[in-house]
Amino acid sequence: MLLVIDVGNTNTVLGVFAAVAHRPGEDVTAEAARYERLVANWRVGSHLTRTVDEYGVIFRNLFSMDNLEVSDVHGIVISSVVPPLDAVLRQVCERYFNIKPLFIEPGVKTGMQVLYDNPAEVGADRIVNAVAAFEKYGGPCVIVDFGTATTFDCISKKGEYMGGVICPGIGISADALFQRTARLPRVEIRKPARVIGSNTVGSLQSGLYYGYLGLVDGILERLVDELGPETHVLATGGLGSLLGTASHFIKDVDEFLTLEGLRILWDRNQSSSLRREVSPKAAKVAAKALDPDAKPWPSPKSPKTR
Repeated sequence: MLLVIDVGNTNTVLGVFAAVAHRPGEDVTAEAARYERLVANWRVGSHLTRTVDEYGVIFRNLFSMDNLEVSDVHGIVISSVVPPLDAVLRQVCERYFNIKPLFIEPGVKTGMQVLYDNPAEVGADRIVNAVAAFEKYGGPCVIVDFGTATTFDCISKKGEYMGGVICPGIGISADALFQRTARLPRVEIRKPARVIGSNTVGSLQSGLYYGYLGLVDGILERLVDELGPETHVLATGGLGSLLGTASHFIKDVDEFLTLEGLRILWDRNQSSSLRREVSPKAAKVAAKALDPDAKPWPSPKSPKTR
């Protein structure tokens, strides 16, 4: 099995992919196995104060709840935008899984050219999402990731990471409103029954939901104007289903896009002897990672920010 871990500022999402046999008698327990079937996924808080042992116990308990064996994990790949947790999770993998994890960071093979002025500034999760989106939907496309921050990532028709937009997440907006006002209560973020609120809670929910939806569609309208009408727009992230289904531009909500991207990047970074067979399109995209003329994701010495 392959364990994929996406570490965000608020939550850490884990997924387990099982190997799938494509030929009769194929050994799906070997290192060269093709991990394609998502068999479990979990979401836990990203807490800087948790120790290696606390995370280790949590992860092993999650496996036990789904009747999965830790010993069946043959690889681990991690995307993180919380650098203080990187060393902790590295030790968790080595101590509790006996595996050295692959971190998605400058130097890994992505198969995607990054057109950012300073490619090191692009968060690992944004690269992971971009790779998965182009693999699954082609280009041009825009990925809207509803997390602690809401990011809009643009991929060209040729599969280049062009850049995007970063906005405060709807949760941050709600927290700021609650903290900076004396009489407004904290409310659940949800779609209200009607736009006109008949009480304070309803009015707040309407303002947060429809106000944020207007922000999303306003940005997407301009991005589609720049990229072209054939642009495919999709949403992911914790609140992707809440807001993505109401947008005029978002066509798909892909809850597991980041986990899929981690799986794809794990495969692309295995040795050629272990590389699985891929579709012609995927092979063409992956080949770019080996092109010395392509603009790579840069040296780890550059600062990483979301």
